[in-house]
Amino acid sequence: MTSEYCIAMTTLEDEDSASRLARRLVEAKLAACVQLVQIRSTFSWEGDVEDAREVLVLVKTRTSVYDQLQQFVCDNHPYDVPEILQIPVTAGYGPYLSWVNDNTTATV
Repeated sequence: MTSEYCIAMTTLEDEDSASRLARRLVEAKLAACVQLVQIRSTFSWEGDVEDAREVLVLVKTRTSVYDQLQQFVCDNHPYDVPEILQIPVTAGYGPYLSWVNDNTTATV
């Protein structure tokens, strides 16, 4: 089953860069809403185990604009290999999903 809506997620190294990306995604109509959450990440990178504070970026969008969103994030992300994941929304409050639909009309 294909979902019409999804949450895309990525991480950035600080609040300023995350806020800039969030604003640009909403202005480009690639996202209806973007939430920023302070997190601590532990991960393997180039043979080492890293521990870093990051900002988790949760993007509410439609699957029909996900490919454009992914390309936009890749083009505007400072990491060599940015985390960009798509999580399908299988159910949601109808009026909220309509609002997401109305605010994600990008053709970047």
